[in-house]
Amino acid sequence: MTTVEQSPLAGQTMSPPLLISSLIRNADRYFGDITIVSRLEDGTIHRYDYRTCHRRARQLADGLTQLGLVMGDRVASLGWNNFRHLEAYFAIPGAGLVLNTINPRLHADQVTYIAGHADAKCVLFDLSFIAQAEAIAAHCPQVQHFIAMCVPGDMPADTTIANLICYEDFIADASDQFEWPVFDETAASALCYTSGTTGEPKGALYSHRSTMIHSYAEVMPDAFNISSRDVIMPVVPMYHANAWGLPYAAALAGAKLVLPGPMMDGRSLYELIEGEGVTFSAGVPTVWSGLLDHVAENELGFTSFKRMNIGGSACPRAMMKTFRETHGVDVIHAWGMTEMSPMGTICTLQARHADLAEEDQQALRETQGHPVFGVDMLLLDDHGDELPWDGKTSGNLFVKGPWVIDSYFKRPRGSALHDGWLPTGDVVTISPHGYIKITDRNKDIIKSGGEWISSIEIENISQLHPDVQQAACIGVVHPKWGERPILVVIPRRGADLTKSALLDFLDGKIARWWMPDDVIFVDTIDLGPTGKVLKNRLRERFSALITPVA
Repeated sequence: MTTVEQSPLAGQTMSPPLLISSLIRNADRYFGDITIVSRLEDGTIHRYDYRTCHRRARQLADGLTQLGLVMGDRVASLGWNNFRHLEAYFAIPGAGLVLNTINPRLHADQVTYIAGHADAKCVLFDLSFIAQAEAIAAHCPQVQHFIAMCVPGDMPADTTIANLICYEDFIADASDQFEWPVFDETAASALCYTSGTTGEPKGALYSHRSTMIHSYAEVMPDAFNISSRDVIMPVVPMYHANAWGLPYAAALAGAKLVLPGPMMDGRSLYELIEGEGVTFSAGVPTVWSGLLDHVAENELGFTSFKRMNIGGSACPRAMMKTFRETHGVDVIHAWGMTEMSPMGTICTLQARHADLAEEDQQALRETQGHPVFGVDMLLLDDHGDELPWDGKTSGNLFVKGPWVIDSYFKRPRGSALHDGWLPTGDVVTISPHGYIKITDRNKDIIKSGGEWISSIEIENISQLHPDVQQAACIGVVHPKWGERPILVVIPRRGADLTKSALLDFLDGKIARWWMPDDVIFVDTIDLGPTGKVLKNRLRERFSALITPVA
């Protein structure tokens, strides 16, 4: 661990603690009339402004403290991207409590595990997730209060949750004069859990300080480039890694915020983008595929939409080029982890790249990008030796920074680290200028005859075929080589795609020994709660498949 030396001469500046409450206070004071738009569960549009959001957040904070919750207590949420969930984002940490966002799309056992492991004392939930809230009530006796985020007229008539509280009644009885407490900036602010695709979900506990520094970094030009001139639509769910920090960054910049709620289909997103003048959005590639399909089928275009950040998995080249060349929308790769709050790298081009040929610029755009200031990287082989940043040598990526966790919740401090660095589980190359390209996840890489095969590279190239909607490459047991790759593909609607045609397309684009031993066409591929392909499910699904000796 790094030793911090004390200076004999301290600076003579003010040192107010970096607290999340300052974000909504600032948004109220200087951008109070800027609009926040929400699409609700019934499809209707709700509008108010930052000033109203601040007032209601203070009411929620006052109500929670009147329930007897004290500093450090966890308050869980099961919510869509909407205005009430946004109020919780400010009210809960602002009051010194800890916001525990739970992914409602996880298995019920994992939802109750998270609430129990977090020792949540209160749960706020949208009515869509009443079944999950009831499961928590049945299995987590430490939860003392349940609040349905709705109006009195929508309160469920029949529920197993005793003494259910209506959100609107709850805040109506609370004071809007609540004074945000001042406390140490290292106090915990939010507890986000990993998706738990292998083992139980693990908790990443952020602090006010880490979240505030993350927010400052996120608005920088070579990060998300957010300003008061933007209209921001976080498509990434607010239950996933703090919606990549966008609610906080929007308040910091004073940007108009558009919250899409549960409707993520192409038509609904397009209506919000055009109707509200959205300039910037962020989410996983599967969401944007539906938007592109809607635009193409209806011969539409964009009038305000300028850029989007894509994370979770790589954006197919065809999608990236269609958005950029046909619609004038820049697609910017981003990479990070729940353990990193989650921002790690952003793929913006630098001045040194202005004179590159278009093909070389495109190749750079397809990397996961350059680290945001604050994030440092290390590339090691399996023996712990440092590898060169030459853009060719693959190794294990390690990171450190002020918004990177050092341990998982309820585990010893520093226990997640290796010599002070967090192992990411990603296998990457790093260019001499610091651009990373993920070649695989440690758990997904295919080892054939003792050599690595990049499943991600095979997927990315396969998705360049015009008849491929989605592709996933996995390794299956092989009697001679240990593992061999197979390709699982969803063809585009109406396409007449064959195995031989796809393998012919791959020929010459990958090493011969990387060539998939089989191509399996399917109607669906299992996706996780955050839109990532569940390769563990695919491996289980095709575990009986033994490829012929090649």
